[in-house]
Amino acid sequence: MKFALALSMVAAASALDFSAPVINESIINKVNSMESTWVAGVSPRFVNATVADIQVLLGAVLSTHEGSTHFDHAVRQDHTYGLVAVPDSFDSTTDFPGCEDLIAHVRDQSSCGSCWAFGSTEAFNDRRCVAYGDKQWYAAEDTLACCSGIRCGLSMGCNGGQPTSAWKWFAATGVTSGGDSDVEKGSTCNPYPFEACAHHVDSDTYPDCPSDEYSTPKCTESCIDDGFKTAYADDKVKAKSSFTIRNEADMMEEISTNGPITAAFTVYEDFPTYTSGVYQHTTGKSLGGHAIEIVGYGTEDGTKYWKVKNSWNPSWGDGGYFKILRGSNECGIEGTVSAGLV
Repeated sequence: MKFALALSMVAAASALDFSAPVINESIINKVNSMESTWVAGVSPRFVNATVADIQVLLGAVLSTHEGSTHFDHAVRQDHTYGLVAVPDSFDSTTDFPGCEDLIAHVRDQSSCGSCWAFGSTEAFNDRRCVAYGDKQWYAAEDTLACCSGIRCGLSMGCNGGQPTSAWKWFAATGVTSGGDSDVEKGSTCNPYPFEACAHHVDSDTYPDCPSDEYSTPKCTESCIDDGFKTAYADDKVKAKSSFTIRNEADMMEEISTNGPITAAFTVYEDFPTYTSGVYQHTTGKSLGGHAIEIVGYGTEDGTKYWKVKNSWNPSWGDGGYFKILRGSNECGIEGTVSAGLV
């Protein structure tokens, strides 16, 4: 799959200028002049970033890629959808009492193609809170480092992976605790090793992103934080199941009943300029596949949307979030969706 994925990415990017600024003024002006459903602007996360910098972050293997095993995953077998009343709008960041702070927290994958590990681990994390009131942080690092090879759809760490396979890994192997890079020492087994960053200078909030992509952390059977007193194996928590979700109505029911879900979509050149509104692809070429967590849905000025939490820190988009057109598989976001019972 690695070779096939590399070929598909090269083909998609053959006409791109990798050294070009990812925040493109002509794209911003074109989007805004069309008075679409969303507003483009300058994101502090990518002020000095190039197209190559953002491609580092796009590590999701989409179901359209040759070698993808997404549709090898079964749909949920223990439940018949459509038998419960589903609200017209729902926001997991506010509508699950007691879990608001945990679900609303926006993480940062830093300079690593680990979106697939974040989109899956965060949904697992949030569903644990919804199901049990569990406020522990779970480790995108453990998923990133150890969900690899055949058992994880040939996921390749910082070089990309499959979020659907990560959900299967949660059910088969489990994931350890682990928060952000600045989490209090001794509080989690595997805190994320790469600090939040932004492609700009003279910031008091985030340091500048490194010029090169980070290397994938080594998978070990011991906790990164030697101050954490629980053994790695004993810290593992498993999911009860993993499954794919195939349509808009079932996605809405899963979110409003069990919590956020994992999805992936194609990022185009206009997407990094998103600041508000309901995104739909307006202009620009494909940059690659990106995995995220869908936390809610609703309607804005008559336009249906999914509310999505990204992993590019709160300086990007609308406080780290974006809305995207719902019900028409915009950019493929309804075509690679997964979750599980926890």
